[in-house]
Amino acid sequence: MSGALPALPPLPPGGKRRVGVLLSGRGSNMMALVEAARAPGYPAEIAVVIANRPDAGGLAWARGEAIPAHLVDHKAFANRETFERAVDAVLIEAGVEIVALAGFMRLMTPWLVERWRDRMLNIHPSLLPSFKGLDTHARALEAGVRIAGCTVHLVREAMDEGPILGQAAVPVAPGDTPDTLAARVLAAEHLLYPAVLAGYCSGAITFDGAHVRFASTMAAEGPDMLMAPAQPAGS
Repeated sequence: MSGALPALPPLPPGGKRRVGVLLSGRGSNMMALVEAARAPGYPAEIAVVIANRPDAGGLAWARGEAIPAHLVDHKAFANRETFERAVDAVLIEAGVEIVALAGFMRLMTPWLVERWRDRMLNIHPSLLPSFKGLDTHARALEAGVRIAGCTVHLVREAMDEGPILGQAAVPVAPGDTPDTLAARVLAAEHLLYPAVLAGYCSGAITFDGAHVRFASTMAAEGPDMLMAPAQPAGS
């Protein structure tokens, strides 16, 4: 099985995209997506959860919620592409239309990235393009930034690259440590990811190959966060 998947057709009224979540750990963003998808009008359903580590806590949680959950241990494969082909087979078997990375700590080959081009989303705990990679909060504090946040983007071959679909900004408080800042950003992630996934699944957020387009300004502001797009109504 090879080649890029075809572009998705428009979502019919009342329809739900089938989403597969890839994770490596506890999966708190996966949990946020599952909880959001419980809303009757949410335009996506979590069809399958896949982890690459046997100790990933998100697997047990998903199984407890009666969501199909699979371990595809990367250590059991000779190379990255054979591992990815096994992951892809699970996604296809589950009828997945869109993939959401939720703390999936594996660099992907061009094969998987191109196969799911414009169908694979990732969330990163910084306001991209700043602070790509690891240790984002420590690096942000060291740089002296006053605003931090998170980004949802379409996945490309380079790490933390790709068209930006949404961002949430939070203040950096005096005396913040990497842990306290991480907790504040994580709370924003749990709001942003469901909002962006809903927008992308419904067609309120689109990518035409050159530009990301929004059906409206879709921004929301609170006392401790600025987020665009806003949470979908009823979530």
